[in-house]
Amino acid sequence: MRIRIVDAFTDRPFAGNPAGVLLLDAFPDDGRLQNVALEVNHAETAFAHPLPEGGTADWALRWFTPVAEVDMCGHATLATAHVLHTTGAHEGPVRFATRSGVLVATPAEDGSITLDFPTAPLTRVEIPAGVAEALGAEPLGCFDTGPHVGDLLVELADERTVHALRPDHRALGAYSRRGVIATARAENPDLGHDFVSRCFFPNVGIDEDPVTGSAHTALAPYWSERLGRTTLTGLQASPRAGRVRTELRGDRTLLTGRAVTVIEGELLA
Repeated sequence: MRIRIVDAFTDRPFAGNPAGVLLLDAFPDDGRLQNVALEVNHAETAFAHPLPEGGTADWALRWFTPVAEVDMCGHATLATAHVLHTTGAHEGPVRFATRSGVLVATPAEDGSITLDFPTAPLTRVEIPAGVAEALGAEPLGCFDTGPHVGDLLVELADERTVHALRPDHRALGAYSRRGVIATARAENPDLGHDFVSRCFFPNVGIDEDPVTGSAHTALAPYWSERLGRTTLTGLQASPRAGRVRTELRGDRTLLTGRAVTVIEGELLA
């Protein structure tokens, strides 16, 4: 089996979010998929295989962290679409059958790829006791992001506070199924982004995710309402960093970015 490592939501190698991508004839057993993802040891490894023509989707797609299968992953979907298009395995828009329904990835002439994902439903919740201490900053407000994303969205006072976070990752695991999205309005939109975020997912084995597409299905409606625009750019301010262009379309959110293949090899085991 060919295996590729792709940096997603970036136009240069060694930035953005790396994902493993394997194109298969069919899915092996779940234990093998999990073992491969553990060996790759990136935030997610994507496994895809082609589906019969004439159906509602073109490829089946699953995502695994080193410790668990997840319902939704933006950067590994972008990485998979990038591999399909750059290798000639698929041309034009590709429809993926996933645990979050059919997700479509559409390539553009400039090399970017746009993902069509469900918008996360946001529900305001009381600020949980202890979350400020675990995160290392006082929240302005907290929101549940629904079943597919599974995070606690936390707005902080300003961009500098988001950059400076040094959270207690183990303690953050108590506040949601996957983890915590910390966000704030951009201090200077002239720098090319409207909001910033960082994502901490200890419950799926990821202390800090470099760039999280799925989180932007919650960040897009959150900041679109506050900033009065449906099209925005988010900067995920991890050490690797990356930008995600978002467009809110009601119950769907478009996520646009680029990807770069950095490693290609053969899985021998």
